Amino acid sequence: MSVLGLHIVADENKKYVVIRYYNPRAISAGVIKAGKRNVIPMPSIHPNGIFEAKIEDTEAPFDYKIKFKIENGREFKIEDTYNPKFKFEITDEDAYLFGKGEHFKIYEKLGAHEKINSGVKGVHFAVWAPCAKYVSVAGAFNDWSGKTHPMTLTKNGIWELFIPGLSCGTYYKYVIRSRTGRAYVKSDPYAFATQLRPKKSSVVYDLEKYKWRDSEWLSFRQNVDHLKQPISIYEVHLGSWIRKEDDAIPFHNYREIAEDLIPYVKGLGFTHVELLPIMEHPLDESWGYQTTNYYAPTQRYGSPEDFMYFVDECHKNKIGVIIDWVPAHFPKDPHGLGRFDGSHLYEHADPRQGVHPDWKTYIFNYGRHEVKNFLLANALFWIEKYHVDGLRVDAVASMLYLDYSRKAGEWVPNKYGGNKNLEAISFLRKFNRIINSFYHGVLTIAEESTAWYGVTQEVSKGGLNFTYKWNMGWMHDALEYFRKPSAWRRQFHNLLTFPLSYAFNEKYILVLSHDEVVHGKRSLIRKMPGDKNAKFANLRLLYGFLFAHPGKKLLFMGGEFAQWKEWGEDRELDWYLLDHEEHRKIQAYIADLNKLYANESSLHSGDCHYTGFKWIDGSDAQNSVIAFLRCGERTGDSTLFVFNASGQDLKEYAVGVPQNGFWKEIFNSNASIYGGDDRGNFPGVNAQEKNMHGQTYSILLNLPALTMMAFKIC
Repeated sequence: MSVLGLHIVADENKKYVVIRYYNPRAISAGVIKAGKRNVIPMPSIHPNGIFEAKIEDTEAPFDYKIKFKIENGREFKIEDTYNPKFKFEITDEDAYLFGKGEHFKIYEKLGAHEKINSGVKGVHFAVWAPCAKYVSVAGAFNDWSGKTHPMTLTKNGIWELFIPGLSCGTYYKYVIRSRTGRAYVKSDPYAFATQLRPKKSSVVYDLEKYKWRDSEWLSFRQNVDHLKQPISIYEVHLGSWIRKEDDAIPFHNYREIAEDLIPYVKGLGFTHVELLPIMEHPLDESWGYQTTNYYAPTQRYGSPEDFMYFVDECHKNKIGVIIDWVPAHFPKDPHGLGRFDGSHLYEHADPRQGVHPDWKTYIFNYGRHEVKNFLLANALFWIEKYHVDGLRVDAVASMLYLDYSRKAGEWVPNKYGGNKNLEAISFLRKFNRIINSFYHGVLTIAEESTAWYGVTQEVSKGGLNFTYKWNMGWMHDALEYFRKPSAWRRQFHNLLTFPLSYAFNEKYILVLSHDEVVHGKRSLIRKMPGDKNAKFANLRLLYGFLFAHPGKKLLFMGGEFAQWKEWGEDRELDWYLLDHEEHRKIQAYIADLNKLYANESSLHSGDCHYTGFKWIDGSDAQNSVIAFLRCGERTGDSTLFVFNASGQDLKEYAVGVPQNGFWKEIFNSNASIYGGDDRGNFPGVNAQEKNMHGQTYSILLNLPALTMMAFKIC
């Protein structure tokens, strides 16, 4: 603030120092020069707490402190926040790169950071608010006054202030007055920590205290070819996986969750966990998808170090951590990013571009460099500071299309008159390029629900360059098929076979996600037709299809033990079901499917390439049977899968095979250990030299109803 602090003035060939100090709480104030004891009085020049001393001094400028007294008689001696010795942190290069959208560590400059400035400890605050008329820092240190600590506008719309004496743990907010005079109280967009909802203060935090122990994992991640590795993801909402009882805060700490979740996931054979958004959000019911603080892990489950510990422990146990990331929209909560400085700073001003019609949330302005910088730096931040192994980008389709969920006249065409959001496309391509350049081995995953071409293709080929795309088509077709009564399935056989026609157009993750077991859609087990035994058999068949089909795998929590109820974010999973044998057997089934997927290279090495799959027969709609090979990289390294999705047992069913010899039954969903009756073809069958399905040889199989079987040549 230009009027506060120390200023040198000349008057009739004399040099004076004018020091002005502002504190509405003070009833008197004075200046103490460095190395001196005497107090130079500062008369009040304004009844609201402005004091000024005019000192004749030939040695100006000089260092000094302020001594003031408040109404209760207490006296304080402090460093003056506006002492010109305190330097600003934002350099010309910082401002230039930020203005270009390419300051990928801008979070180290904006936000609140504990610093030593001119030998004095304190906190440096910086916030981007180019349309603001006035910005100040408020906290308990100034009775939450929006007047006591005004900031200085320095470069590229950035306001700065160093406040001596503050430290990590300080709660603060920004008070922003727009050009129209309206005041906004905002959280810090770059805060590393916040208070637990419903409180909204930002917290000064040091992220460098935690000592990581995962260098071995990071080296492995850097060098592994994940396309040829098994990737099986357990999708988790941390607030409802387990919960506390009779507690005002029902959530377990990240460290407590790690104690239970990590051995559980490892025991079931999953390679990764994917967390629904763990960035700070005010509404539990949003599951984190309406993020207000992009740089702060939610306090629901503990501190930033607690989350670092969780990730570190996952890595120690060779489990990757993927987090959901939401650059598609942000909520209208008044303390958040919306109308941040009185203008539409982060969002478009036109509601046809800046507001989602479905979610009533704001849409980021991907064409503004500083907004892109905020998001790109944030993506890198979670990889750099929290060592996460992947970012799953939510609602990509809503970013790509200007007319997403809009009627004619409710959207603004691009400069070519089309419906593609060119700025968002450019942003997503840059997001993937930068992550690929800086962090080889980190996964980027698109939840893209349309047939957009090239989501995982290289940019040079017109793609977006994501590592993987969620295969929403497979999920919808598979669930639609398996919810049909078995007698009807012959009419819907294409639902089972059609996804193989495009299985290698993108690099896919097959998903049975949280969205499919909530809001009246019913749990997976309840989607299945028939009586209780048929429901479990159908669920085993669905899971068998998930693991046999080309593509990496994802299963939402609770599905692994066939939870009957829909998922609810306000209650923990129904763990009591594991007291029942049929639920324990489904859990064992998932563990063994993961083991089969990991141990048989034919099931994962060709997940994303057409050479990894070969049809034997996909045409037997009458019997609801399909048979195919998953092919490994070595000749003869193939696994045969046969599915009988009908309600009828099929005896001596002929299936063509490419090799003569003994075909060992290596997996049977009808095994008694999974809840079946052990009928099948154990230990295996001999091939006969009889042409079938275009193959030179064939085998005769007994196919129990609602059963998946896997075979390998010996």
